[in-house]
Order: sequence, then C-alpha cells, then structure tokens
Amino acid sequence: MNMLVFILFTVMTNAAAQLMLKQGMLSIGPLNLSAGNVVLGIIHIVFNPWVFAGLATFVISMASHLYVLSKVELSFAYPFLSLAYVAVAVLAYFLFHENLNAWRIAGIAFICVGTVLIAQSGKADASHAEPQESRS
Repeated sequence: MNMLVFILFTVMTNAAAQLMLKQGMLSIGPLNLSAGNVVLGIIHIVFNPWVFAGLATFVISMASHLYVLSKVELSFAYPFLSLAYVAVAVLAYFLFHENLNAWRIAGIAFICVGTVLIAQSGKADASHAEPQESRS
C-alpha cells in the first residue's frame, strides 16, 4: 500500500490531537498550579475529556508513525510531519479564531513547497531503485 496514505494519516491524527489538547486547555482555563496541587492539577488536566482524547489520538498517531518508519526512510517520512503545523494553523484560525497573518501564511507556503519537494524525491528514489534478486 502507498505509504503516503499512512504518512498523511499520521499528520492528520497529530494535528487533531493538538486541536483536542487546545480545546481541553481552553475548557480548563489558565493554569495556576501551586507546589501542593501539582499532582492533583496534572490529574485534573489528563482526565479532562478533550485532553484525554488528544493524548489517545497522539498514541494512534505515534503507532501510525512507527509503522511508516518500518517501511520508509526517516529522512523521507519525518519532514511530512511539518504538514501538521499547516493543518493546525489553518484549523486553529477557523476553530479558535487564532491569528493567521501574512508571515504565518508565507511560512505555511514554504512548508508546503518543501514537503512537495521531499515527496518528489521519494518518487525519484523509488523509480531508480533496482529490483533485488535472490542469490543462490
């Protein structure tokens, strides 16, 4: 199966996890952990439904990424994770009304161009690979 599908699944689950964590922290509000309440504060955060879902989604994303790493080069797969920033920035703009100014848009464009170049390098590597023959 095409590894790009799994790579993009990893990217989207990573981005989804970030958005869930943000929603969870918005529902909790600003943190004010004093020395005596650190453990209870962490428990309160982790068991917030949005945070918990985000952490679970990160586990799924990581499992997918491990599968991808078992099939392709790290130097090919890892740069695709930068697309999670693109997805998060755009979705955060719509969901949380976060700032998406010209500098961020330019950065997103550079990330997209770089990812396309890396994807093309993977196609070139695959087309130049010689089939392995079994030696007896």
